[in-house]
Amino acid sequence: MSQGRVLVVEDDSDISTMLRIYFESEGYSVVTAMRGGEALEACRHQLPNVIVLDIMLPDMDGYDVCRQLRNTLRTSHIPIIFLTQKDERSDKIRGLELGADDYITKPFDVEELNLRVRNAMMRSRYESLTNPTTGLPSAQLIEEQLRELMRRTDWGVIYAGIQGLDAFNEVYGFVAGEEVLRFTAMTLSQTVDRLGTVEDFIGHVGSGEFIVITERDRAHSMAEALRQRFGSKVGTHYDWQARERGHLFVEDDEGNQVEADLMTLTLGVVTSDDGPFADIREITEAAANARRQDLRAG
Repeated sequence: MSQGRVLVVEDDSDISTMLRIYFESEGYSVVTAMRGGEALEACRHQLPNVIVLDIMLPDMDGYDVCRQLRNTLRTSHIPIIFLTQKDERSDKIRGLELGADDYITKPFDVEELNLRVRNAMMRSRYESLTNPTTGLPSAQLIEEQLRELMRRTDWGVIYAGIQGLDAFNEVYGFVAGEEVLRFTAMTLSQTVDRLGTVEDFIGHVGSGEFIVITERDRAHSMAEALRQRFGSKVGTHYDWQARERGHLFVEDDEGNQVEADLMTLTLGVVTSDDGPFADIREITEAAANARRQDLRAG
């Protein structure tokens, strides 16, 4: 199985060949390009996982290649490591300002370059598994943590959701909504730091939904602390008139103005005592059901 796809952009054929042979021996799939235009075309055909990019190229410099890659949505996330003959601070700053991930000066140690490639690839893979707004783990990382619960007997899961976020976004816009998501992530982190352990996990399920995995005996008290902390601080995201009224005005499907409650945090708590559970789907279903009951009770 390939370790990943590396695009080497280097007009020195000796260096290019050496890097291709070396990275292939390390288990990577390698594509080489001797010109900037060839590199951009290669990325259009098949995205690499990391790009090793020489600054001095015959048709355009590496900075221009980097700029075009960063300005194209499909390639904007690919890690770029610059290769250069120079070791000047201004060159490094320019490359980093354009969004390069790393910088190595010729002559270089190929094993050091290999480590930089590996680290860049690992960071990129991790970032693809985290929510870009909150920076919290999402998707596969959450699933992996939930699977670990099947081996434990003392766990607690808190399923948290921001009730009223859609109405807030409708009135204040998505930028303000993202600030609420970051505020919620911070609230979760601070509460877990205070009441949890270093082994506790916080994940961003999606939209306004989050998950906390903690110890069984901490889950319920942590959930109540989350509710109180969120409720005491969330009002700062509203204008003073909405805070005074205690609600927003939004339009329904027929264009009529209706009242919408201010945001609250609804919470579902499930622990290992509520089992047995056959798989993680049963755990998440139980947590979602507990959250629905909390919403109805509120």
